[in-house]
Amino acid sequence: MSLRIRLSRGGAKKRPYYRIVVADSRSPRDGRFIERIGSYNPMLAKDAEARVVIDAERAKHWIAQGAKASDRVARFLAGAGLADKPAVPEQTKKNKPKAKALERLAEKEEKAREAAEAAAAAAAEAAAPAEEAPAEEAAEG
Repeated sequence: MSLRIRLSRGGAKKRPYYRIVVADSRSPRDGRFIERIGSYNPMLAKDAEARVVIDAERAKHWIAQGAKASDRVARFLAGAGLADKPAVPEQTKKNKPKAKALERLAEKEEKAREAAEAAAAAAAEAAAPAEEAPAEEAAEG
């Protein structure tokens, strides 16, 4: 029998309250469990002491018996100093643009850069004759 330390949901609609339980991995989320070892109330402030309550002695006992914590409970145990902090998996890159889209973006940026340089050059040329004209008028007068 593989054991899991996981959350079991309770509370009303839109007012969750979770029990931290040790259960057989095959049992339903809110179904049969072996022992309740703590609670988690997400409605409380993050710095409230009663937000996460864990019986450290029982948690150590069940981990020694081979129980594996779920991702969320592993974070709680790490916060209590009972386990190592779980590694955050590397995010997939599926939401990033593919190679052709990157090429198109690079081309578009290059065209925009060239257009900006051309506009700057045109503005500089328009400003240069205007500056020369007053100097010529002063020389004539």
